[in-house]
Amino acid sequence: MRRHTGPDDWREANRAKWDERVAIHTASDYYDQDGFRRARDVLRDFEIAEVGDVTGRSLLHLQCHFGQDTLSWAHRGAARVVGLDFSEPAVETARELAAELGYGPDRAAFVTADVYDAAEAVPDTAYDIVYTGIGALNWLPDLERWADTAASLVAPGGFLYLAEFHPLCDALDDETGSRLVHDYFSRDAWVEETPGTYTDFDAPTVNNRSVEWQHPLGDVVSALAGTGLRIDFLHEHDMTMFQRFAALRRNADGYHRFPGDRPRVPLMYSLKASRAG
Repeated sequence: MRRHTGPDDWREANRAKWDERVAIHTASDYYDQDGFRRARDVLRDFEIAEVGDVTGRSLLHLQCHFGQDTLSWAHRGAARVVGLDFSEPAVETARELAAELGYGPDRAAFVTADVYDAAEAVPDTAYDIVYTGIGALNWLPDLERWADTAASLVAPGGFLYLAEFHPLCDALDDETGSRLVHDYFSRDAWVEETPGTYTDFDAPTVNNRSVEWQHPLGDVVSALAGTGLRIDFLHEHDMTMFQRFAALRRNADGYHRFPGDRPRVPLMYSLKASRAG
């Protein structure tokens, strides 16, 4: 697997961008913190079905942002959840939110660290479930290193679960989602200077430089298979979480899909990879 290329300061640039956007995100209607405090669950229905019952199990959430998904798994019965993110403001917010909901550090802990350093940073040597997504892998240049790190934290009899945006979307035009306009197999960094954020495109922001990479689906599966985990399933989905293309329509279930008269392409995917007991 050929290594991705990019600027040396990619981590610093991305961290500055995410640090600044934590406050914008927590105040947004998109994340609806007040609603989350009431419902305590923002997980997607397909994730709940595919992960299954988490009662009594330990769960590690890599690249957790400010912890809504992490704490949702605690609400669903996980005995212990640990969230990891490289943004200190995000982790501080997650800790405050956990305390508000009545979870002590023994039930819901949050750690500030780079995902590549997760094995050294998290409090336990292994977890029943290692969970990651959505919109996480695009911030990482070295997929094999990520897979090795994540797999090392899966306990015997446990599994890794990944839900992500489909990489094909990055090759299609933004307006219609029907024309190939970018190289699906590109290994070059996608460097942008874009103000605002996905919760508020008009938000005034200072740290606007971001560095991202696209990872073909075959690279993701191969990286995880190379760790010794068994690939249990790879599911491709015809819906996504937001208006990725102007042609998408929001359905009654809250997901965005192409209109019924349009040929469908995969917009998201999910994967489960397990370790033998």
